[in-house]
Amino acid sequence: MVSLALQRRLAAALLAAATIALFGWTLPASASAETKGDSLLIVNKSTNELAYFKDGEIVRIFPVATGKTEELTPEGTFPIVNKIKNRPYYKEKIPGGDPANPLGKRWLGLHVGDTVGTTYAIHGNNNEKSIGKYVSAGCIRMHNDDIEWLFEQLDVGAKVVVTSSEQTFEELAVKHHYEVLAPFDASLSVNGQRFPLQKPLFLYQGVTYIPLRQGFELLGGIVHWDAETGLVASTVGDRVIVHRPGTSEATLDGEAASLGVASRNRDGTVMIPLRAMATLTGWSIHWDAAKRTIFVERAL
Repeated sequence: MVSLALQRRLAAALLAAATIALFGWTLPASASAETKGDSLLIVNKSTNELAYFKDGEIVRIFPVATGKTEELTPEGTFPIVNKIKNRPYYKEKIPGGDPANPLGKRWLGLHVGDTVGTTYAIHGNNNEKSIGKYVSAGCIRMHNDDIEWLFEQLDVGAKVVVTSSEQTFEELAVKHHYEVLAPFDASLSVNGQRFPLQKPLFLYQGVTYIPLRQGFELLGGIVHWDAETGLVASTVGDRVIVHRPGTSEATLDGEAASLGVASRNRDGTVMIPLRAMATLTGWSIHWDAAKRTIFVERAL
């Protein structure tokens, strides 16, 4: 049962954080701006599927159409060099955006060999029934709704891997030097007592993540989710931490703070950097490689 005094503190903290959110979070100079993240596309011609990775994990998998013969859609690693909306089909002088345009409404041009994004591309189509088949002259076709969504997620420069393989998309990503989220095989000890976690720790780009709610509760904290503002308020001892999931933004006792890197959503669970959780609460962390154990202890 949350005491009335604590309820008031949580409410006040959420109100203050919501006000900051309304007028713009004021972050420390060291906090980095949020970006579209580290993206990768993998096209597997063996299954005619395209996987979209962002920040180390698969976001979506799409059906695609590829070349009529195996050699028509080139294999390799290619950057996206242009993004075009409603590209005309010059060969038959069909205007961009026309329902008869076989390129659909979106074009992601690929730098393949001596071509500069005008020959090979991932694009829409004017025949939705062709998706999943081997029908193109070399380009990679997608359903129009799919390519329009994907188009907005990517920046020029994003990498595209085209291959034919029986490996999983995660295995292919690792093979092509893309770091994928990995479970972190380690025990967690809080003040000398080991605790199992409802969701496992995971590691990405040197950062260990822990479930936000259980992490704070293991430190004796109380966590409150405010659906209206989309903010999470946590109290640990006399500290109140408010965080907006999916960002690196936070407040500590009403002052702007940062997690360093953004929290993540894993199957409906908010995961935050373990070290940031300890820093915000004033606890200390020690990693014992020999024991494969993370020791979290109350700072003296």
